[in-house]
Amino acid sequence: MSSPEGRSLLGSEFPDDTGDDDPRLRAALTAYDAAPDAQQRRALLPACLEALLGARLLVPVVAVLGEAEVGEDGLTRDKSSDMAAVLLTGRDGRNALLSFTHTAAMQAWDPQARPVPVRAQLAAQAAIQEGAAALLVDVAGPTRLVVEGVDLEGLARGWRLARVGGQVGWVKDADWSEPGTSA
Repeated sequence: MSSPEGRSLLGSEFPDDTGDDDPRLRAALTAYDAAPDAQQRRALLPACLEALLGARLLVPVVAVLGEAEVGEDGLTRDKSSDMAAVLLTGRDGRNALLSFTHTAAMQAWDPQARPVPVRAQLAAQAAIQEGAAALLVDVAGPTRLVVEGVDLEGLARGWRLARVGGQVGWVKDADWSEPGTSA
């Protein structure tokens, strides 16, 4: 799609998106939520992260008042507004970028929010760019998932999860084109 100024506007990567959740991600989150204790949840977290690697998330965008003016009648009116993604501040003072697995979960949180479908990797990148400490998936449920620390970085960079000797870690693909290296 082109604008009159000759600039191109990109279409959605998900033109046929119905707003439903990804069945693989939902299964991983359901198992995670059903875990009876924190230790078992930690053991199920890698399955959630693996499901997120290829998943589409919905990042909510809401209107934020830019300027207001007072009319002759004394009433305050919106003069301008901007659209913005939402950061939630936790009890510990850290911010998290909100994301949702499906439109019903997002509407349960805020029926006025507009969904922007993006790959989970892009949502994680946006969280880091906004200075957030985490990506918060489905804050209104049915299953809340917090992706933070090395998991947020691994997801944002598109690294792979690898299992070695019962341990799980993020693996960066080798980049043989780095300066000073030879193939």
